[in-house]
Amino acid sequence: MDRRSVLRGAGLAGVLAAAAAPAVHAQPAVRWRLASSFPRSLDTIHGAAVVFAQKVRQLSGGRFEVSVHAAGELMPAFGVVDGVQKGVVEAAHTAPYYFHEKDETFAIGGAIPFGLNSRQMSAWTFEGNGRKLMREFYALFDMTSFPCGNTGAQMGGWMRQEIRSTLDLQGLKMRIGGFAGKVLERLGGVPRNLPAGEIYHALEKGTIDAAEWIGPYDDQKLGFHKVAPYYYYPGWWEGGLQLDLYVNLRAYEALSPEYKALVELAATYAHVETQAKYDARNPAALKQLVAAGAKLRPFPPDVMTQAFRESRALYDEISRRNENWRRVYSDYAKFRSEQNMWFRFTEATYDRFMQSQRM
Repeated sequence: MDRRSVLRGAGLAGVLAAAAAPAVHAQPAVRWRLASSFPRSLDTIHGAAVVFAQKVRQLSGGRFEVSVHAAGELMPAFGVVDGVQKGVVEAAHTAPYYFHEKDETFAIGGAIPFGLNSRQMSAWTFEGNGRKLMREFYALFDMTSFPCGNTGAQMGGWMRQEIRSTLDLQGLKMRIGGFAGKVLERLGGVPRNLPAGEIYHALEKGTIDAAEWIGPYDDQKLGFHKVAPYYYYPGWWEGGLQLDLYVNLRAYEALSPEYKALVELAATYAHVETQAKYDARNPAALKQLVAAGAKLRPFPPDVMTQAFRESRALYDEISRRNENWRRVYSDYAKFRSEQNMWFRFTEATYDRFMQSQRM
């Protein structure tokens, strides 16, 4: 049988595979190490890096291998940016806002209080100026970036005591992720940024009074409902946390064009699949948590209103002293305003109606 006969019978997928395979398999073998900020037990958020690595291997025919290392295996959860910047590892998978102390602009790449939701964040990143602006910023740290997962809107966390007003936030010691702690501090709280593996014991021992992580599926695995009964919503500081794949610039530039394309394709696949997992798994987990005694509570209106005001004041302050932030946030804020105008007439109205129906 000649090659033309094979291609005629293979269909479009077969033709594309036959055309692409020689280019990919002609590439040299590449081995990367990826440091994650998350424990292996969280198959959703840590799993995004695993899915990325699997896709890279699959698309390269096994010639491009990425080994994934959980938090603490190669370096601490919050040390991964230093690891990538110094070339200790080629890549990292993490939440950008963990590194706001290096520069507040990191937070915009992940989530900021009262920021974009997950769909809006993807729109800003892929079709707005987000990817360009954030990559220009990350280049200052010898890295480039690829969106690699989103949690969707998060819950507001677990409290030992009820929150009836902003007065109950005074002195509240709360594990809260990265940048959002700046707003909690302005409300009188005491933020603590702990990696996932340390939160339960801190909450159990009373080292902290409250803790937020992501949402029902992960929170159930971490067992927070056993030591703090009140489960608040929404996580106003994370309307949609975008996770990033950080790649050392020298390692990335050393790749062939084909391998660069594989990295982007694999990260995009993991980006979409991660939120699909959270959206699919959170409902059942929430029901199970309530059945186990979790007490759902909305944040009081004055907490939401005051947190919104303090967030805006904080952003204005940072804009006056941080040129990196001002450049990125001005574009982000304009995009957010336009998106909220659009969603007001479409998604929000539709969602409110559907959620009010009994089905």
